Order: sequence, then structure tokens, then C-alpha cells
Amino acid sequence: MRFVFHLLLMIAIALGLGFWLSWYALTDGRMFGTVQSGPWTAWPDVGSPTPNPYTRAHLTREAALQLGASEGLEFVATTDSDGQPLDLACTYRLDGHVPVSTFWTLVAVDAEWRNLAAPGTDAALRSSDVIRANDGSMRVEVGRFLAPYSWLELSGSGTFSLVLTLYDSTALTGLSSGTPVMPSITRGACA
Repeated sequence: MRFVFHLLLMIAIALGLGFWLSWYALTDGRMFGTVQSGPWTAWPDVGSPTPNPYTRAHLTREAALQLGASEGLEFVATTDSDGQPLDLACTYRLDGHVPVSTFWTLVAVDAEWRNLAAPGTDAALRSSDVIRANDGSMRVEVGRFLAPYSWLELSGSGTFSLVLTLYDSTALTGLSSGTPVMPSITRGACA
């Protein structure tokens, strides 16, 4: 009797763990199909003709039109560099370099991927609009309150994500070396 109980318990644990891992892989999957660089996450197989099963599940769940592998790569940040969720009540500063690309855009979106740009402003901050330091690094301010340098003005409340899309980039291809270094995201003042 004791053997049967232990056998049933092991089967229940195995099934529970299997279902939980499957759910995690299909809903988040960051451990399996993504590349992480600081707070930024990218799915490098999104635009390939034969994505891995985790990327395929991510694409199916998101049901969003994706860029092809030769067109670009999308990095998403839901937290700052300290691991705190991005909140519209706070301002943020992005510092550093963006991987080599012909062009890039930065947008802020909510959980439903609606753009959070303030009314009457550009929907995205473009690489051609960014003020750069002498070494080529950028400093971008993101938030609802006026800030110096390059500024992505937002509206709304709650948590949000930053989406940095690199167009015609060699990041995460065979031509680049390792994981790209992405800009840091530093939290500023909060209202």
C-alpha cells in the first residue's frame, strides 16, 4: 500500500511539474528562447524561417506581426537595471550605446501593447533624433515630466514596457560577437 501511495505521489509531482514548465515556456519562456542583456530581452529566432518551439509558442501567443530576421530585432524591457518594474509615475534615463544598426526606434507600451506617447507628440523616439555625447553614447529621458537631452514624453499611469527595435542590425547574428551591450535604464524621481 505504501508503494502505491509513493508511486501515485511521484506521478502527481511529475505531472504537476511538467504542466507548470509547459505553461511557463508558453507564457514567458525567457529561460528557453530569449537573449537577456541587462533589463532588455530579445527573441532572436522570431524572424527565422524555422524558429525553435519556444519562440513558435511565443509568436502564437502574442499574435503580433514580427520583423523578419534580416529586417530587424526587437528588445523589450519591463524593468529598470535594478530589477524594479517600469512605472509611469517615475522618470527613467537610458544611458549607453545601442548595438550597431542602420536605424532604431524606442517606444513605450502598456500591457496590451498600446503606445503610451503623450498626445500631440511623436509615437516613437528615433535614432536620428537623439543627442549623443562625443563618444557616441546616448542619454534619453523617458517619462511624463519635461526632461533635458532627448526626451520620450509619455502619458498614462501604471506599469509599462520599453521596446527598442533595431532595424538592419547585426546584433545576435553570426556577424556579431556574443550578447550585445544595451543601454542601462536608471530610475529617476517618482511622483
